[in-house]
Amino acid sequence: MYDRILVPTDGSPEGEHALEYAFDLARAHDARIRAIYVANVASYGGLPMETAWEGIGDALRSEGQEAVGRVEELAPDDVEVETAVLEGSPSRVIVDEATPESCDLVVMGTHGRGGIDRLLLGSVAERVVRRASVPVLTVRLGEDEFGDNSERHPAAAGDGATGPSDAEPVK
Repeated sequence: MYDRILVPTDGSPEGEHALEYAFDLARAHDARIRAIYVANVASYGGLPMETAWEGIGDALRSEGQEAVGRVEELAPDDVEVETAVLEGSPSRVIVDEATPESCDLVVMGTHGRGGIDRLLLGSVAERVVRRASVPVLTVRLGEDEFGDNSERHPAAAGDGATGPSDAEPVK
């Protein structure tokens, strides 16, 4: 069913929860993982001109290399992983990478933002779900509605799934 799974990562420890799902799916379907980190250099456009643009870009690319390197470290031996650090708007780059020619599924985390934060900041995951031409499985990374972020992946700890928003393919 799945041969190529795209996994955007931000390098956060919480993001490893989404990786667990991706690795389990890759193992079950004998699929490859393509892990990407998107360096959003343009988000620093409001800084004063004397700020070293090259330094910011280098720092973000270095952070990206660490993030995708961590994916390679965590990958089980029986799962093939390809990594890339890309530049641009995260949601736009992820959607561009999420084409039927490139992948069969996107597995990505959400940060569980709600209320005014979601209205002001938007959600990369939400934009990807709305625009991607392949199915998207979102994995809640932040606190759930009860303020508890101790939920676990079903394969990692019993029955950990908390409902459709915890991890559900969306098309």
